[in-house]
Amino acid sequence: MIRLALECGAAKAVMLDRAQLITLPIFRDICKGNGCGKYGRCWICPPEIGEIGTLIASLDAYDRALWYQTISPLEDSFDIEGMFEAGHAHAQLSQRISEALKAQGYTGFLHLSCGGCHLCETCTKPQGLPCRHPDRALPSLEGYGIDVYNTTKDTSLSYINGQNTVTYFGAVLFREA
Repeated sequence: MIRLALECGAAKAVMLDRAQLITLPIFRDICKGNGCGKYGRCWICPPEIGEIGTLIASLDAYDRALWYQTISPLEDSFDIEGMFEAGHAHAQLSQRISEALKAQGYTGFLHLSCGGCHLCETCTKPQGLPCRHPDRALPSLEGYGIDVYNTTKDTSLSYINGQNTVTYFGAVLFREA
């Protein structure tokens, strides 16, 4: 799985036991703050994805996780446009990883990425229409209450990767056969 993630374009990847994924329900409160503008406006973001306690408990159905990251350069630390572009590129990587896993016969995994699915230019949620791609939309790590910083801290990956960079994470949770 690590090789597959790297071949798809991840900068780095490691395998984690489920117990290494640090979860905190407070991340739902951060989502409610709506800094990204997607709270209640995207099918794959809170509150539509479910109650935080239920989502955190659902992670226990999995044994392991592929934890991967992208590291993207920015013009400077205020390059918001670059951060959004990097987030979109990370979402595209996440889609490639999902497709590659499916092509290799993996099923029954839960794939979480960064901040919204990024599949459509505008989500159909505000219009009350169904999701255009429910089979491809990936919920966020934070939406499931995963503390990315503290989960990363005890791995060989870095949360901060130098000045004028932005780092995004994703996880594929699965059951060992």
